[in-house]
Amino acid sequence: MHLAYPAVLAVLLFCTGLYGVLARRNAILVLMSVELMLNAVNLNLVAFDVWLRDTLHAGQALTLFTIAIAAAEIGIGLAIVLMVYRNRGTSDIDKLRDNAEAPGADGAGGTDETAGTGETARPDEKAEAAA
Repeated sequence: MHLAYPAVLAVLLFCTGLYGVLARRNAILVLMSVELMLNAVNLNLVAFDVWLRDTLHAGQALTLFTIAIAAAEIGIGLAIVLMVYRNRGTSDIDKLRDNAEAPGADGAGGTDETAGTGETARPDEKAEAAA
C-alpha cells in the first residue's frame, strides 16, 4: 500500500476540520470539526505505523490515546455547550462573545475589596459606602 493515499485523505480531513473550526458559528459544529482534525491525525498515525512496519505498533498505541482524549474532550465540550445553551439560550459563538462582560465593567476599573477582609463588595454595599 502506498503511503500517499492515506496521507492525502488525512490532509483532506484535516483541512475540512480546519475550515469548520474557522468558519462555523455553532459550537457543536466546531466540536465536530475538531473531531475531524483528530481523526486525520489518527489516520496518519496508523498509516505511518504500517508503512514503517514498527514492531511495537507505537502509532496504533498513540491512536488509542488520542481516541481516549477525544472522547473526554467531546464529553466535557458538550457539557459546557449544554450549560451555556441553558443559561444564554444560544450556542452561537459570536453572540456568546458579545454577551461576555468586560473586566471592570462596574466602572471602578477592577475588583473592589472591603476593608482588609479579602471579600469582594457587592454593588449595593458599594452604593451604601459611597453615600
